[in-house]
Amino acid sequence: MKLILLGPPGAGKGTQAQFLCEAFAIPHISTGNMLREAVQNETPLGKEVKAVMDSGALVSDDIIIALVKERISAPDCANGFLFDGFPRTIPQAEALLNAGVEINSVVEIQVDEDEIVKRISGRRQHPGSGRIYHVTFSPPKIEGVDDVTGEALIQREDDREETVRERLRVYQAETHPLVSFYKALADSNEHAQVQYVAVDGVGDVEAVRDVIIKKLRS
Repeated sequence: MKLILLGPPGAGKGTQAQFLCEAFAIPHISTGNMLREAVQNETPLGKEVKAVMDSGALVSDDIIIALVKERISAPDCANGFLFDGFPRTIPQAEALLNAGVEINSVVEIQVDEDEIVKRISGRRQHPGSGRIYHVTFSPPKIEGVDDVTGEALIQREDDREETVRERLRVYQAETHPLVSFYKALADSNEHAQVQYVAVDGVGDVEAVRDVIIKKLRS
């Protein structure tokens, strides 16, 4: 099972990725972790990545694709893998295709923008412990106050509505076009092996998981 997981920030990709990796016995591969591991392991590519990062430049798509090919050749990818956060753009998806990296299924978790804003902007955190609450879904016993210490909760900068909407704007501009790219790929005769699956990401996370797994196994 060789999967790509798509969806806006706050759609629940991290949770579903964990479920899917357990269900299909495959590793969860993110570009961030992949870059860190390559640098830490001091592979030839890792040394190249470190030099680029130390210079303050962005790691090129060519290097990312080479890292992907290196990573998926590892023994733990024998049953497949799950890409989360990669590819992010059409050029990355085209490079992945041109490199001959096989993908079986692309799963898009669909969640309305206002629902995502509600999910993320409602988070509150206790700075001392990292405990997370939500004003609607899991509120503290006393509004604005940590249950354990009685100290004030904060809203992180990343969770503010204007920040969330900007992240969603970037996703729509840069990453959401991948949906059309993979839909077209799934419909083409040339790449008929690619399956595109869309699921509603609103509701119980276990129910969403069950729908995804059922569609992937059908």
